[in-house]
Amino acid sequence: MGKSLNLNRRAHRLVQQIVDRAEALNVKPIELPGGARGIDFGIEVEGGLEAGKWLARACMADLGRISYEEGNTIAGKSCPIVRVRTNAPVHACMAAQYAGWQISAGDYFAIGSGPMRAIVAEEEVYEKIDYSERSEVAVGVLETRKLPTKEVIEYLCSKLKVSAGNLTLLIAPTASVAGGFQVVARSVETALHKLVEIDFDINQVTFGEGTAPLSPVPLSDMAAIGWTNDAILYGADVRLRVSCSDTPIERAGPLTPSSASEDYGEPFGTIFKKYNYEFYQIDRLLFSPARITFKSETTNNEFTYGDVNEELLEASFGGRKIEKKEEETKG
Repeated sequence: MGKSLNLNRRAHRLVQQIVDRAEALNVKPIELPGGARGIDFGIEVEGGLEAGKWLARACMADLGRISYEEGNTIAGKSCPIVRVRTNAPVHACMAAQYAGWQISAGDYFAIGSGPMRAIVAEEEVYEKIDYSERSEVAVGVLETRKLPTKEVIEYLCSKLKVSAGNLTLLIAPTASVAGGFQVVARSVETALHKLVEIDFDINQVTFGEGTAPLSPVPLSDMAAIGWTNDAILYGADVRLRVSCSDTPIERAGPLTPSSASEDYGEPFGTIFKKYNYEFYQIDRLLFSPARITFKSETTNNEFTYGDVNEELLEASFGGRKIEKKEEETKG
């Protein structure tokens, strides 16, 4: 798998299946300016869990298996989980799924993810994984509550070098069932991005599996940003197989879980507000799974770092205030 892999064509084939199942999935194909194709997963339609699963699959260019599982608990309360598995973690998660494109045109803003990013390939991660692609079709996911304008479509087509008729955008607000699902389905992606941040060679990662609790759907997108981030930061449990010796794992391992960050210990909404809602002011070490296990394919040894924090998940999803441990011990 490598240069011959076309992520956008894979996603495009999957999109056609979504269109064919649109009524059953509670999603709505729509025509966007210039003849681009959109699929609404939660703005004017209900969407749902199954829609979220297909949305996450498209975001990963159909290189992952995604499931929704009941029968799990958080602090004694029922809480379903989203499980992700992929045999192509680098391409599925970093070349496609990672939300690395801030799309802004006029007064429009959306977080862009999905395989369309690999056509532009301007993010540093593409150099590290040595991947980019040319494609006559482009498929992307927009995390937003607004449909893209004509100006946005023209901007995207210019960057992607495709006609509007060959561009498909899957659109969902964070505060929707499908939108929240596709964010929580990023447990493995978040682990790989953290490894990029700490200079671990992610090309050595050959398999990834992760689970994260599916957060409730709040009334506002801002609250949804907090809850979905908490699902990953305090609830995600990731296992990676890596083709390296123990030494690189032991060097990077302590930095990999979210607990390695100075900002760890409060619901994300509280942290976000503290930094005036500026993502890039937050400690970059925070954005990672709660627990991560490495298995070396060279030595067969396993190493686990971090742990799930049920207290913080309960505080986040239940809206209960929690203080950092160091603050609790003062006085």
